[in-house]
Amino acid sequence: MSIRFALAKGRVANQVIDVFEKLGYVFPDYSKDSRKLVFTDKTGEISFFLVKSPDVPVYVEKGTADVGIVGRDILLEHPADVYELLNLDIGKCRMCVAAYPETSFNYDTKIVVASKYPKIAQDYFNGLDQPTEMIYLGGSVELAPVLGLADCIVDIVETGNTLKENGLVVKDVLFDISSRLIVNKVSLKTKEGLLELIEKFEKI
Repeated sequence: MSIRFALAKGRVANQVIDVFEKLGYVFPDYSKDSRKLVFTDKTGEISFFLVKSPDVPVYVEKGTADVGIVGRDILLEHPADVYELLNLDIGKCRMCVAAYPETSFNYDTKIVVASKYPKIAQDYFNGLDQPTEMIYLGGSVELAPVLGLADCIVDIVETGNTLKENGLVVKDVLFDISSRLIVNKVSLKTKEGLLELIEKFEKI
């Protein structure tokens, strides 16, 4: 039975597929436009499926996938009972607080924070003893300060171009982000060939 990977859709998945190819695994049925859900390499040794980022740890924890590759941000926002084994150094970016340049935080006054990552954001501001009202947004959080919905945002920043185009600046960097290889705890002990595959990833 093949070793099954859960991959987050998008740019990181494309980078991981490039890594697969470097390791000698080719997926003849895969294309960015394919409607297939599961792809298996020519050797039949590994397969992968694409899901939204927050779903990757769920599939791995429950054993539907043996291995997952997902950003550190997701693992912190959605903790799962899995082994985090490798930092793959792909999908690099930063988790930041951003706001208008003139925005200042008054620790005696509640501020409104918009984020796709309410747990991470709340933990950060709790550490500062800053009273907050947290608003979860699933879309373009940069709009929140622009339209007056929030005082600041907590979000991933890669190039900073989107912030700049909307007049926002980084106020603080919470942590650096890159993609991590996570493994189901049972699979690590029982799945044939999994340890050897992880070693291949370590060498890349």
